[in-house]
Amino acid sequence: MTNELEKETSPYLLQHADNPVEWMPWGKKAFERAKKEQKPIFLSIGYATCHWCHVMEEESFSNKKIAQLLNKYFICIKIDREELPHVDVLYQQLYKKHYGRFGGWPLNLFMTADKKVFYITNYIPPLHESYAEGFDTLLLKLHNIYENKKLLEKNMYLYRHIQKRFPKSTKEKQLSLKSLIRSIKKEYDSEDVGFGKSKRFPQAAKTALVLQLAELTDNKELKKNYFELLDIMTLRGLYDHVDGGFFRYSVDEAWEIPHFEKMLYTQAELIPLYVRGYVLEAKPLYKDVIKESIAMLDRYFLYKDYYFSASDADSNTQEGGFFIFTQDEIKKALRHNPHAKAIEEAMEFSFEGNFHDKVHINFYTDKRPKGFTVFQKELQKIREKRAYPFIDKKINTAWNAMMIEALYIASVVDKSYALKAKNHLEALTELMFDKGALYHQTVPKRRPTQKGLLEDYAFFISALIAAYEVEYDEKRLDFAAYLLQQAKEKFYKNGIWYLSDDDLHIKADLSDKYYTSAQSKMLQNILKLAALKASFTYEKFAQESLKNLHSELQEKQSTVPALASAYLMQKYGMVVLKSSKKNLVQQRKNIEEIWYPYILRKAENYNDYLACTLRRCFAKESTMKAIKTVIKTLKR
Repeated sequence: MTNELEKETSPYLLQHADNPVEWMPWGKKAFERAKKEQKPIFLSIGYATCHWCHVMEEESFSNKKIAQLLNKYFICIKIDREELPHVDVLYQQLYKKHYGRFGGWPLNLFMTADKKVFYITNYIPPLHESYAEGFDTLLLKLHNIYENKKLLEKNMYLYRHIQKRFPKSTKEKQLSLKSLIRSIKKEYDSEDVGFGKSKRFPQAAKTALVLQLAELTDNKELKKNYFELLDIMTLRGLYDHVDGGFFRYSVDEAWEIPHFEKMLYTQAELIPLYVRGYVLEAKPLYKDVIKESIAMLDRYFLYKDYYFSASDADSNTQEGGFFIFTQDEIKKALRHNPHAKAIEEAMEFSFEGNFHDKVHINFYTDKRPKGFTVFQKELQKIREKRAYPFIDKKINTAWNAMMIEALYIASVVDKSYALKAKNHLEALTELMFDKGALYHQTVPKRRPTQKGLLEDYAFFISALIAAYEVEYDEKRLDFAAYLLQQAKEKFYKNGIWYLSDDDLHIKADLSDKYYTSAQSKMLQNILKLAALKASFTYEKFAQESLKNLHSELQEKQSTVPALASAYLMQKYGMVVLKSSKKNLVQQRKNIEEIWYPYILRKAENYNDYLACTLRRCFAKESTMKAIKTVIKTLKR
């Protein structure tokens, strides 16, 4: 038994190809069929490594009785949110506006053939439960709502929600360094360390903003918060202490138990934070995290010179099965370790079992205990006998570009990463840039067919800027400028950035929760290119874009951290440090250590060091030490 998903390339869609549900991919054909048959649409959005998506597939979409009801009353569409992230954003926004909180995946909704949503939710159980209505009663109820025009109209308020523009606050908030600091301190949980309630996502953009605010103001408390965040994310359960790499999020406020997915974008956005931390504090743990995370990706995610997208939380239907250990396995790994007692004490209660009577390693110290490396190697031997979880083998342009940027940044720690980044960048360009345009994604041995989205352009441009600051090849900046012009033509209409260049007209959002907002990243790119190319045109473009978002930033403050960073970059200025390529290469670590967040490096034909903004060079010195002293005066 197969459905129309058997013709797709997405690993997630193919996971549903043998369901008895008559799934169709998102597209014109499905909506035309809905109109012709006068049926509503059941739209289900997920991705290949999503645990609860697997649960729904097994419990409900493989259930012949439920499939029979779905096929009888609805046209069923499946979406891989990583294939069509802009469509996912549209409906996640709707969910948030309706429920007042983030949705997540799976996301399930029912709508008319003209895309008017009348019911939206997340996980739906097969049978009615105390916490949610099940498919057994829900499907007939929604069918009846659709058939009854009065009931349907009553439920259309869901659709109308998404038409509303961002509401202006009745009381206008001040936007400044002080207001952003107040905002981020209000969000920060100093007791459990982190942002958010219950679940804890790494939120790289927000963590980066903490340090930027600390650097601009010499705020010691914020600096302390930054390093607290780095430490807890590494030492507790969010990090895989055995193979390296971060899990997608923690299910608890103490960062102890993760959801065991590993996402490429999580590694790509966290690695630069640890590079910055290592440059400033030289903590060996941070260097280990950088090297282990890259090695983990090379071991499990690498295909030729590209990276796959993600790995599953489940192994043999057991959540976290690959990553956790029995108490006997832990004791065996410690048997001949002279520091066994210190390791046990550092693990505290997790040593006795903290996840379904098994052990997921957490350390409750400010560094790894003595004997850790030997312990780690013994646990790796145990894991070698296990099958690694399912890997989503999509090659995603935006996420690969993120990782390329991370490798260029990490080359200050290990020079070999620069060559690695260059090889990845050239391979990604060869695969995803064709006939003058970027493409979004593909799978091995297939040429890409899906045109690039705003996020692909934003993160690719950012990778090119990072490449320039290591290689000093002007062609990187020229290519970035070309892609920016393309992005402007495709996605920027009447002062508004859109996620895609199609008839959906989905406005770019500002959420940085899972990974950085493409719109905010693009604004940062424009400001960097304005500085590096000394372009007033780019500066004006950035100012125009920021002006259109000012009221929203004013209202949301640090809850849109990447946009806040762009605002601070524009307000306080990018500093371009100019000197010969030889000097910049030799002095890179010294430059990285400068306690100011917005510094770029530009190769010029002279041996002195110049510190410049877009309109003036405010310092010229013969030594790096002297130029660093001058830059210190920029802090507020």
